[in-house]
Amino acid sequence: MLPERKMQECLNKSSFSKSLSPGQNWKSKSMRIIPEEFLRSTHESFEHRVVFSVPWNNSWQLWLRPDKKGLFMIKEDWDEFVDDNFLGLDDTLVFTHQETMYFQVRIFKKDGKEIISAPLEFEPQKETTSASASGNTIQIEKKPSSSSGRTAIRGRKSCANLQNPERYLLNPQNPYLAKTLKKTNHLLHVGHPVIRQYGLEFGPHDSSMYFILPDGNKVDGLTKYYNDLPSFLGWADVCQQYNLKIGDTVVCEFELSGRVVAAVRVHFVNE
Repeated sequence: MLPERKMQECLNKSSFSKSLSPGQNWKSKSMRIIPEEFLRSTHESFEHRVVFSVPWNNSWQLWLRPDKKGLFMIKEDWDEFVDDNFLGLDDTLVFTHQETMYFQVRIFKKDGKEIISAPLEFEPQKETTSASASGNTIQIEKKPSSSSGRTAIRGRKSCANLQNPERYLLNPQNPYLAKTLKKTNHLLHVGHPVIRQYGLEFGPHDSSMYFILPDGNKVDGLTKYYNDLPSFLGWADVCQQYNLKIGDTVVCEFELSGRVVAAVRVHFVNE
């Protein structure tokens, strides 16, 4: 848990925090609730969804569902956020409301150190034990695992452990985002952190754009807006053509006309 002094520095009336109590894990239902005290203090209506953003420009959309005990993030979306960030037993999360449904999320370790770049999977831990028969000391290596019970999947990279995504770009000066495929891949969403970082602009609703594939072929698409967030229709066709699966990661390089995104060049991350 974050030291009390550090916690007070991070929290304000538009913030709330989450950390584990004995017997909890990050996927417990109690971790998915939006605190009632926070809802009363902000006077905002979070009826449908929230969007969490982290310092390394990843973002997650989480749908909400009320029940008699309060307002909860749905399990599938929250579990995805937990898994992508490899949350540990002693981690503390600070959620700061920015605007409408948008939150900045800061992740702190037990010593108060803030995570400011994409976290990697846990390193293998070594445990020393004594061999009863010989008296010799042997090293037993534990396999990496997260407190949430996630099993490490080998052979695929995710956004959380993708190193130096810029190396995949055709033009290193172009804006980009790294995306790990989730359960629903109907649209390619572009989050506010990426838009703000690069000052991106987008064409009108239903305006034409296209995806450029690694073999040079193009897939036609359309610019869409949902709750003021830009997305690109046609992404499902890209996923289908290349048989992309849940957990696969791609780097999407934005080709601009002025500052307007005209095309998305898709780079597949090698397994």
